[in-house]
Amino acid sequence: MSSPPEQVDGFFSFISAIDWTDPWLMVLVAVHLIMTVTVLLTRNRANIQALLFIVMLFSVYFSENINMYAAQRWRSFSKQQYFDSKGMFISIVFSIPMLFNCMIMVANWLWQSSELLARVKAAQMRQMMRQNTVLANSSTKEQVKKTD
Repeated sequence: MSSPPEQVDGFFSFISAIDWTDPWLMVLVAVHLIMTVTVLLTRNRANIQALLFIVMLFSVYFSENINMYAAQRWRSFSKQQYFDSKGMFISIVFSIPMLFNCMIMVANWLWQSSELLARVKAAQMRQMMRQNTVLANSSTKEQVKKTD
């Protein structure tokens, strides 16, 4: 049950006013789910993630153009005209999920960077301990030679 556009006064009423049974909207939701799953499954593949990140950011960047194009041709694929001049609809159902996926990727990159930094610092400390041990052993050997 959807409310007329003049009764939409908030985010949740706006979302409830959308006819989610419209086939193109179901495809859009499926695309967002597939993108999220792909982002999660490729979290250790930097090149794929970089490509996904760029594609998603470009799609968000061009969402205004997509909105204008869809506003002119909405009758060919939709039951209702959702594409307003302010871009609220496309921002909510298209751009926000894409940006959410980008945030997941950035958070993953930060996590991986912190893990790598911790491993590098641990390796540096092990190397320093080895050097100190070698120096201590060599100075002990020199002291033994001097006393002989």
